[in-house]
Amino acid sequence: MPEYKYRAQDQNGKIIKGRSDAPDAAALHKRFHDEGLTLLEADPVVRRIALKPLKKVQLADFARQLGTLTKAGVSLVKALEIIAHDESIETYERDIYLRLRDRIVQGISLSNAMEELDPAFPSLFVFMMKATEQTGNLDDTALRLAKHYTDEAELEQTVKSSLTYPKILAVLIVIVVAVIFGYVLPQFEDLFSTMPTLPLPTRILMAISNFVATKWYIILIVAALAVIFGKIIIKLPVVRYQIDKIKTWGKWGKLTKVIYSARFARTLSSLYAGGIPVYNCIDIAKSTIGNAYIEAQFDDVLKKVAGGSSVSDSLRDVNGFVQKLPSSIKVGEETGMLAQMLESVANDLDFYSRQALVKLTSYIEPVMIVVMAVIVGFVMIAVIQPIYNSYATIGAGT
Repeated sequence: MPEYKYRAQDQNGKIIKGRSDAPDAAALHKRFHDEGLTLLEADPVVRRIALKPLKKVQLADFARQLGTLTKAGVSLVKALEIIAHDESIETYERDIYLRLRDRIVQGISLSNAMEELDPAFPSLFVFMMKATEQTGNLDDTALRLAKHYTDEAELEQTVKSSLTYPKILAVLIVIVVAVIFGYVLPQFEDLFSTMPTLPLPTRILMAISNFVATKWYIILIVAALAVIFGKIIIKLPVVRYQIDKIKTWGKWGKLTKVIYSARFARTLSSLYAGGIPVYNCIDIAKSTIGNAYIEAQFDDVLKKVAGGSSVSDSLRDVNGFVQKLPSSIKVGEETGMLAQMLESVANDLDFYSRQALVKLTSYIEPVMIVVMAVIVGFVMIAVIQPIYNSYATIGAGT
């Protein structure tokens, strides 16, 4: 229920200030009148919260509950209130949903209320709500969005699960290198100091070991600065564009193209099924691809669609999609079953994108194992070589 900051006057002329909950200003006025007070001013209290995007799991759960409740005949305001008071949600979610309810009580549409809370709700969600406000099928649209974001969340979880082992390997590599250079190798320093000459690998190794043992804080500072500036540089549009372009190259690119195609197809399918014009569908769906290089090509795609070209022909020259996407869309255009074909190709590409993610992460593991083997192997050679040379010299002297 909305909260109002009020200023009222009692029968003796005394001014009373405070805050009170009420369905609307009229209800608050009536309550004060019944209590013998005159309401002079009532302003809705706007809760100040730091807005951030809702997670896909949260969006899926919100859309599912919204669709289920409205399908059961519950009013939108009541549905939002029920969702907001769910004990399992976070405080931030609760504040967002209560803000939505308050704005709807004040006469604002759901889509406009979501826009005011940008970036809490993605553009896909907002446009789907705009479309459903014209068609009146809020429950079906919400449930469709729930499936969409559930699929997105499952895909994200697949990525996280697949990267768990490589992350553990990376941590192990750092720990092993730190122990070897910071503790193990200094134990050989006295031994190597008695030798007249040391092989180049050993000299390099001991120099690194001395630096790690005595100047470790410099390494930490450099690493921290590298991470900070690295994140800043990667976010630069020019750099991000080039990195995203490289992601579409070679064998690695064949797999990433499947993932990008699946994302675009899934969003395009959800939007088109929601009754949104195809031009707007493409314009919104491009922002969900997650690749700046591919997104940049959509200026030409949108021009072609606006000029009367078919969706399939407009997408055919996009470098970053598998050709199965425009080919399937073309079949849907020719048969008049574009919505069904978009859903079919989205489901199909979803399956292959999961396989592609597994393959991508499977490439990372052997690379990291090889890196660890190279480091350990170099250390062993650098340590054993001078000892072996020393024994060889002693043997030759005898």
